Amino acid sequence: MRPSTPGLSQPAQEGEKKCLNSELWHACAGPLVSLPPIGSRVVYFPQGHSEQVAASTNKEVDAHIPNYPNLPPQLICQLHNVTMHADAETDEVCAQMTLQPLSPQEQKDVYLLPAELGTPSKQPTNYFCKTLTASDTSTHGGFSVPRRAAEKVFPPLDYTQQPPAQELIARDLHDNEWKFRHIFRGQPKRHLLTTGWSVFVSARRLVAGDSVLFIWFFLRERNGWGTF
Repeated sequence: MRPSTPGLSQPAQEGEKKCLNSELWHACAGPLVSLPPIGSRVVYFPQGHSEQVAASTNKEVDAHIPNYPNLPPQLICQLHNVTMHADAETDEVCAQMTLQPLSPQEQKDVYLLPAELGTPSKQPTNYFCKTLTASDTSTHGGFSVPRRAAEKVFPPLDYTQQPPAQELIARDLHDNEWKFRHIFRGQPKRHLLTTGWSVFVSARRLVAGDSVLFIWFFLRERNGWGTF
């Protein structure tokens, strides 16, 4: 999926199944979040899950979760699938897991630990996060990028140009593509995202106090570098 107009994103086709970028998902989730690998055994707590659902919806548990008096307080399960999700409005991330309860005999069977078990979730190294200011979200301005962050995350500018500038192509959590003009100008000189930034702010309904996260990673299938 590619936008036909610079700076504009195109919505996903109906029924389209997207795969979130794992590195970006973990960056948004934070370093304390670690997903178990497929095939591992986990303990599922039905009551804890019910209480969490009630707390997140601010409604009574009984109105949403059936009561199963014969269900044990915890279930030993095998993890069959993990799907990463991100809220379309807030970009808040979560993970959906498919679990299969194991019988007492299956729990006694020889269990080989997955090779990924114990491996920490991959966190990006080339990234920066900034809390937006009022000027960052103004429709008449641009996004001011700290110089150290711009030099670390963005592709290098050609400083022989006057002014040094380039086009950046970024993808968000939902695989929408955005195009920004990255320019080094002003007095004193500073890095800015100009053309395309106000479109992004309006589309994502960003306000001062919100945070944006940029990640630079290698796109093997495109033989080049990209920025989230």
